[in-house]
Amino acid sequence: MKSDAQLQQDVLAELRWEPSVHATQIEVQVKDGIVTLTGEVGSTLEKWNAERASQRVAGVRGLAMALDVHLSTPARRSDADIARSVHNVLEWLVVLPVDTVGALVESGWVTLTGSVECQYQKHAAVDAVRSMLGVRGVTDEIGIEAADGSAAVKADIEAAIKRRALTEASQITVDVQGGDVTLAGQVHSWSERELATHAAWGTPGVRQVVDKMLLAA
Repeated sequence: MKSDAQLQQDVLAELRWEPSVHATQIEVQVKDGIVTLTGEVGSTLEKWNAERASQRVAGVRGLAMALDVHLSTPARRSDADIARSVHNVLEWLVVLPVDTVGALVESGWVTLTGSVECQYQKHAAVDAVRSMLGVRGVTDEIGIEAADGSAAVKADIEAAIKRRALTEASQITVDVQGGDVTLAGQVHSWSERELATHAAWGTPGVRQVVDKMLLAA
């Protein structure tokens, strides 16, 4: 197990390695494996990239984001201007049906609302808005529409897992309660695990995926 001092050095090194992050403006504190990032970044996208970079480091047990987003003068825009741009961007996203996601903008912070069929549609909307000029942050309040029935969702997920040619697909069990999916059983690699969870998240009506799969010895 890494010491807090070693974990701090590893996170700092990963931030310096990430080209989209200005690591010199970020301070890293670690206590009992919990990493806290403080300082200032120039955009919401940079903040998100710093978060992802820190999560890549082995040994990180938790992450607290205390980074402030400070927009330079050219990047500052009115809320009305941001709202118009967000509306246009969401309309252009081919994965989103028209008028399914709305946006509220206050002091550069965007709150997304509405409902979609799949988790990947939520991610697509948030990712598109997060990188926009002038956006200080994004709150995701997009819901996922309820599925027609648990049996149909279960069958769709099991079929998707088999299509992905998982060598031990038969050892993965799928339990569906409403929009909540629990995956259990054994897999032989992290890639198999990710393919299975991706198959579940890509199924319409899935609101939550609980991963209880174990790596085979």
